[in-house]
Amino acid sequence: MAIRGSLKEASLPDVLQLLAMGKKTGCLSVTHRNNFGSIYFEKGKISYAAIVNRRDRLGDILVKSGVISQEQLDEGIAAQVQERDKRLGEILVDRQIISREELHRQIRLQIEEAVYFLFTWTQGTFNFEADIRPEEQDFLVSINPESLLLEGARRVDEWSLIEKKIPGFDIVFELDRKRLQESGVALTAEQEVVVPLIDGRRDVATLVDETGMVEFEVGKALYGLVTAGFLHRVGKTTKAAESAAPDARVEEHRNLGVAFLKAGMLDECVREFRRVLDLRPSDTHARFCLGMVHVRQGRYADAVADYQEVSNSRLAKAAVFHNLALALEQLGRLDEAREALQEAIRRGGGTDPRVMLGIGVLHLRAGDVLEADAALMTARPLYGQRPPAAVWFHYAALAAAMGGHLDKAISLLTEGTQTHPHSATLYNNLAVALELKGHPVEARAAAERGTHEDAGVPQLHKNLGDLAYRGGQLDEALESYQRAVKFNERLGADVWRKMGNIRLKRSERDEAIRCWEAALAIAPSDTRTLANLDAARAAS
Repeated sequence: MAIRGSLKEASLPDVLQLLAMGKKTGCLSVTHRNNFGSIYFEKGKISYAAIVNRRDRLGDILVKSGVISQEQLDEGIAAQVQERDKRLGEILVDRQIISREELHRQIRLQIEEAVYFLFTWTQGTFNFEADIRPEEQDFLVSINPESLLLEGARRVDEWSLIEKKIPGFDIVFELDRKRLQESGVALTAEQEVVVPLIDGRRDVATLVDETGMVEFEVGKALYGLVTAGFLHRVGKTTKAAESAAPDARVEEHRNLGVAFLKAGMLDECVREFRRVLDLRPSDTHARFCLGMVHVRQGRYADAVADYQEVSNSRLAKAAVFHNLALALEQLGRLDEAREALQEAIRRGGGTDPRVMLGIGVLHLRAGDVLEADAALMTARPLYGQRPPAAVWFHYAALAAAMGGHLDKAISLLTEGTQTHPHSATLYNNLAVALELKGHPVEARAAAERGTHEDAGVPQLHKNLGDLAYRGGQLDEALESYQRAVKFNERLGADVWRKMGNIRLKRSERDEAIRCWEAALAIAPSDTRTLANLDAARAAS
């Protein structure tokens, strides 16, 4: 299930409540201006949350909260240099600097604060993708969203008051220390941390970074000081200060671009990588990523232009030419695609299974089945200990079937569905191969499993309809055909022709005529449909 929307139309707490009630598993991505956050769910419970470019490093938080000392943090960071495959939290636990329970508690607080901060976003968009889990997170939590909704609602109400005094994180305040000292007022724990850092130069964002506290805590501390008259606004951070750190701005946009790409928010992704290129026109990584996005958007000509620009660098790697070949293939420029793959091999891609797979696909497109099969079989051992990709099984089975080796195709597709049990395309192909082999029951089972994995593949519904049609189960066939054309009205003239035949047998002549007219719109010279239509009109 994918859910998209605007935060103006549906508040984030409402979306969380919906996902919790539905016991959903996946990632909710939220974007607000140049900010991007993610909340991960596991069966309706929050398991992780993070905000891109928000400096809430765990080590700093542990020090600021007094759980560990700066010396212990330095020790853990030094050990991490030698143990790069371990995360800092794991190292601190292994060295008994912090207990696993305390680390888990701190991470839980970190995640809760990230969710609370996301609640303050009232503009932007959200996007939920099912079955996506956080990458490389050693400590996940299980938080009931309802417990956060109550606290979050209170905080959002307070934040609306805070924003009236602190409208942005680029605001710089000056503290009237003499007046504060003479007043004798008791400061909150948060204000005790913030006050020494207020110097008329640090903006609010810097105070958040240097205190290790979250935005809400710093904002609440400043709000009280402003309201009491101890703080005075002296301006904003200057553009000169911003331009002095272009690397930070580039990385901010790059991180957002990568996050948007993972979340499938492609338009936002393009925007961020274009901003990287505005700041640094020679950034080949951003250009490469734009090519990837353009491929996913079906903008293959733009992707070719992106990859060709990156390929002009003498340091361009094999992956650049491999991706260039994929885009060229989609445009039907097969000779150029073949040249790009040869260049990929010259640049060290000869052991990359994706390159050999690409060569096999080009041979198939050219009708060279034997060469295609040879290239695809060469690609398989290059995957090493990893199982071949689903796309490899697809093309390897296709080459086998086109070569007249249907048993081999079925064997490959059976292995493919076992290796990639969520690939609807492989189940569809297996159903076709099994039916060709004369196994309609097994074919139906494969197609039905495919619709279970992805009910939006029109070809699966068509294949189920064909199986039922040939078996004389006309009502079932009609239902499957209707689902197929719902997803793709121009799937094939034969679908509409058979739907017309079924309608006529059910004495639904007008509906039959409508279906046959739809078939002719796709294939105007289909003689069988023309004959059916003429006979039906003559009889009406």
